[in-house]
Amino acid sequence: MSDVLSQNEVESLLAALDGDASASDFGGGGGQDPAPRTGGQISVYDFKRPERVSKEQMRAFQALHEGFSREFGAALSGMLRSIVEVRLISVDQLTYSEFVFSLENPTCFNLLESKGLEGNLILDLNPSIIFPVVDRLLGGGRHARLSNPNRALTEIELRLVSRITQLAMRGLEKAWSNLCSLDLHVTQVESNPQLVQIVPPNEVIVLISFEISMGDMRGIMNLCIPFNTIEPLSGKLSSDTWSAYTKRAADERQKLSLEKSVGKAKVKLAVQVAETTVTADEIAGLAVGDIILTQRDQSSGLEIYLEGRPMFRGSPGMLKGHKAIRVGERIRPAKELIAQQLGESDEPEKK
Repeated sequence: MSDVLSQNEVESLLAALDGDASASDFGGGGGQDPAPRTGGQISVYDFKRPERVSKEQMRAFQALHEGFSREFGAALSGMLRSIVEVRLISVDQLTYSEFVFSLENPTCFNLLESKGLEGNLILDLNPSIIFPVVDRLLGGGRHARLSNPNRALTEIELRLVSRITQLAMRGLEKAWSNLCSLDLHVTQVESNPQLVQIVPPNEVIVLISFEISMGDMRGIMNLCIPFNTIEPLSGKLSSDTWSAYTKRAADERQKLSLEKSVGKAKVKLAVQVAETTVTADEIAGLAVGDIILTQRDQSSGLEIYLEGRPMFRGSPGMLKGHKAIRVGERIRPAKELIAQQLGESDEPEKK
């Protein structure tokens, strides 16, 4: 047998391999029809990054912070006396290590503590927008900067940036007011993000990124929320929760106009003198001067009804030749009386 195969032998081996492969793919041949292959969609899943935040909750975060971005941009414009646009660009979930290593070094890394949540939040401000903002607060900012210094913020710059941070925290507290009371305050400011470890590296976090634009200058602001911090609020993150964020306080002019219009509405007022039950024979035997006895005591007064509901007690009388009734005490509803009795029964226990 020669060591070198001829061309015919090579083609024979390849044909045999193709026949074996086709037979194994279709159940060994035998005249049977091949099983149909399903074209199911394959999705990639990374076990290092589990999807712990549902899509509905992610949409809730997006809607919640879109309102925050608009109000924060307006507040920032008023402080800097310049047009500043804050736009929500992404809401993602990733690990804490991925978030930290994606940041610039140095940066303005603010560690926030909340009394309403168990854990810390992170507010990161990119140097590409921080230095132009500081320049604007110090009287400059008329022209775009060619480059930003590659250094940490000085003490004076940190004091100026804290005004921006305070604006952002107040806006977040207002945006989250329907979920919980955040009551944020800064506990630590670092220039190197890798020096702060608030959760394990593989812990899932929700990263909310904003783009801050001031003229030709742009920068990124990141809000990092660990999942274990917001896990107790998972049930509240629904469309019904953040919709109330857009509600405004009633305008005083509209309030007075509504009160004036409602004040002109007519309501039915009736006074019940007494109530009793008599038979048909008694009614047939009634004559002028007869007295009908009722179960109401004379000293109890009369009941005044508004739209069919008892509201006050009063006493009958005459005023300028007309029948009248003097309004007395208010009739308290049963629910109010029960609540009062429960409150009185709780007071001895506290003592």
